[in-house]
Amino acid sequence: MASDGLWQGENPLDFALPLLAVQIAVVLVVTQGLAFALKPLRQPRVVAEILGGILLGPSALGRWGAFRRTIFPEWSTAALDTVSGLGLLLFLFLVGLELDFGAVRRVGPRSVAIAAAGIVPPLLAAAGIVPLLDLAIPAPRHASYFSFCVFLGAALSVTALPVLACILKELGLLGVPFGETAMAAAAVNDVFAWTLLALALAVSGGGHDTNGPPLAPVYILASGALFVGITFIALRPLMARLARRAGPDGADGDLACSGAVACALLAGAVTDAIGVHPVFGAFVFGLAMPRESGFAERIGEKVAPLVSGLMLPLYFATSGLHTDVDSVRGVAAWGMVALVMAVAVAGKFAGTFAVAVAGTGMARREAAALGVAMSAKGLVELIVLNIGKEKKVLDDTTFAIFVIMALTTTVVATPLMTALYRLPPTATTPESDGVELKGSDACPA
Repeated sequence: MASDGLWQGENPLDFALPLLAVQIAVVLVVTQGLAFALKPLRQPRVVAEILGGILLGPSALGRWGAFRRTIFPEWSTAALDTVSGLGLLLFLFLVGLELDFGAVRRVGPRSVAIAAAGIVPPLLAAAGIVPLLDLAIPAPRHASYFSFCVFLGAALSVTALPVLACILKELGLLGVPFGETAMAAAAVNDVFAWTLLALALAVSGGGHDTNGPPLAPVYILASGALFVGITFIALRPLMARLARRAGPDGADGDLACSGAVACALLAGAVTDAIGVHPVFGAFVFGLAMPRESGFAERIGEKVAPLVSGLMLPLYFATSGLHTDVDSVRGVAAWGMVALVMAVAVAGKFAGTFAVAVAGTGMARREAAALGVAMSAKGLVELIVLNIGKEKKVLDDTTFAIFVIMALTTTVVATPLMTALYRLPPTATTPESDGVELKGSDACPA
């Protein structure tokens, strides 16, 4: 794992631990430098992290053989992916932990209607995109047509809740009714998108050729439903008792937080054993955590700095490292990039705008800004895409196409919302309204 040092004639970069330390340092320096450069443009940090990974990957510096062999050799990818994957697991736990269903209740049926309007058009469009992808990118598929459609539907319809929170905070909209509506609709949207993704992976058998029983997808779905039921019915009361015992200032608070994190990791291991990705277990366990006694906030305060400051940037940079833009070649492939971006933006925008205006009476300009807000992809989209590539549902070219789409839709979200929506002078700001981002919502991306 570690070398005996240069004086003993050993190169530290030939050993896993020192090489991993150098890789993390390089990733952090590049991504933070890009984040600083993009700050005047008011871009979410996830844009810098993805761009940094692409810059370090095969599309740019990775072309330089000496750099690739020295800093990111092929044998080191397992350790880097494992560390970044652990960060992803903890991040999804935090997302579930801090998902505000109180906002959904306050906004009411409007949030569900707006979320559904942003989900249905891209989901239906996915059925037409799959045959076109097969024509433009003649590559063997490891998943059935149905599971591939459901997966692409989830990828096209997802809204990046933490990225949206950061954009709204940057524009001073988080504490106003518009921001609350957008956050509530995005929360409903994300829960539905994760459910779709779980369904796609279960039906496809994870995208791998297996010799399992024909009813394996049914077993996976049934086991997943049983896991959710046990988590909410049996584990939630136990965690509520633990939260009350820890109290807001209890001496057992640190022990309780450690126990909750350990349970989240075990939940990830359980869903992996079921046949669904580990992030689902961590996310569901976060959703089931009790909110009383400030227990959830305390966990977020302790875990979020490490996850958002170190492990999550590493995850998104490794996504960029795995993205080869050169694999998108030819007019047909770039035509698919344009089509995917058009469907991802126009589908969500049109559905959201129509329901917001006709169904809720929202002003047209405000509804247009809401449509743009719901089109922000960012980090949640990257998570969906990486799961698809890991499970071999997506090939390298399709993965690159969707990464370009996610990056582009996230980049244009802030300037378009700035142009469409102006905060009224009498409106309250997040600071005066008492609204704050915490944990995973504290602009990790």
